[in-house]
Amino acid sequence: METGSPRGADTEDGAGDGPAWTGLPPGLLRMRRLLLAVWLVPAALTAGLAPGLLVGPAWAAFALLPLAALAWGWVLLGRNWRSWRYAERADDLLISRGVLWREETVVPYGRMQLVEVTSGPVERHFGLASVQLHTAAAATDAAIPGLHPAEAERLRDRLTELGEARSAGL
Repeated sequence: METGSPRGADTEDGAGDGPAWTGLPPGLLRMRRLLLAVWLVPAALTAGLAPGLLVGPAWAAFALLPLAALAWGWVLLGRNWRSWRYAERADDLLISRGVLWREETVVPYGRMQLVEVTSGPVERHFGLASVQLHTAAAATDAAIPGLHPAEAERLRDRLTELGEARSAGL
C-alpha cells in the first residue's frame, strides 16, 4: 500500500517558483482499493467455485479473470491517486489529475457560485469528504475528492470567502 505523498505534492517540478501543490490523503486510495476488492474477490470466488464444482476443476481457472482485473485495478488506482493534486493561488484554484490524459482545471475565485462539501456513507467511514465547485459554466464545474473533513471545510470556507470578495468587483 502506498503511503507517500503524490507526485509533485509540494511544488510544481520540485522548484520553489511554481504553485504549492497539495496531494490527496492516502485514505482515498485505501477506500478505493477496498471497494475494488469487495467487488472482485466475490466475483473471483463465484467465477471459479461454481464452474469448478459443477463442470470440473479445470473450469476453476475462470477465477483468474477477476483476480487479474483486481491486480490491474490495484495498480491503476495507485497511479490515479498520485495524479490528483490541487493548488490555491492568489486569483484561482488549480486542480490537476489524470495519468494518460492530464487534465488541469483553473477555477477563478470570482466565477465560483457554490462550493459544497459532500460525504457519503463509505467516505464518512474512512473519514473523507469531497469538495464540489460550481461555476456559471457547467463545463468548468470541478471537484476534489477524498479530503479530510476538516480540510474540506477549511477549503470550502476559504473558497467561499475569496469568491465573495472577487465577485464583488464584477
